Amino acid sequence: MSREVWDRHRIPAANSVWQLYHENSKGTRFRRPVAEATLLEWQSRLAPSLSYDGHPVATLPPPRALTCPLDRALAERATSAAFAESNVSLENLATILHHAYGIVRPSSTSGEFPFGSRSVPSAGALYPLELYVHAASVAGLAPGIYHFEPALGVLRRFVDRDCSDRLASSLAQPELARAAATVFTTVLFERTIGKYGERGYRFALIEAGHAAQNMALCTAALGLAGTPIGGFFDYAIDELLQIDGVNHSTVYLFALGQPAESRE
Repeated sequence: MSREVWDRHRIPAANSVWQLYHENSKGTRFRRPVAEATLLEWQSRLAPSLSYDGHPVATLPPPRALTCPLDRALAERATSAAFAESNVSLENLATILHHAYGIVRPSSTSGEFPFGSRSVPSAGALYPLELYVHAASVAGLAPGIYHFEPALGVLRRFVDRDCSDRLASSLAQPELARAAATVFTTVLFERTIGKYGERGYRFALIEAGHAAQNMALCTAALGLAGTPIGGFFDYAIDELLQIDGVNHSTVYLFALGQPAESRE
């Protein structure tokens, strides 16, 4: 497509913010890519994930082997807003976190994948997501809010209390705060914007969807109940996680627990 044809197809004036962003983030051959040397130097300064050194560590057990066939997990995946008043095991939580965004293959010696290969596709293998967990009722895990470090396979607790009431007030459906655990997916936008510009925002949201689907399939395979949550009050959740909400912001939640009724 020539520049002249491209310009004819552009919307002259967007009527809303989403239209403006959609136009500005479209892929085009006219956008000059960042020089490879600049990208490599910039990427060398990035870490695999945020560090919460100094906070109490909970080492996660190895993930369980998932023996449920994929077609069965896909068929049984369901959104459930009802959770039993029962805990989930730390092994099951570890399994969900590992398959959601864990490192499934080590870092490449060639430097092509310095952060290891995760369980989701990621634009440029930059992995801009961070996972946090509110543990309300996880066997072997003190109540609180934790940060997941995939490279070490650990959780670090930086809030040392049950925040279920505060979480409930931050959700459009407060009853979902009764889940045994809630996983928060956040994005460090610089990681994708730095390489892909405006389109990097799209890539980050797509990646969050991949991770959420992995959580949904894992909960189904483990016989647990799970609910993806998009209805939350952003400022309140970002404040709960102690992040700035602009450069680093929450984009998705996933509640999980024992099903209220037997799945048999």
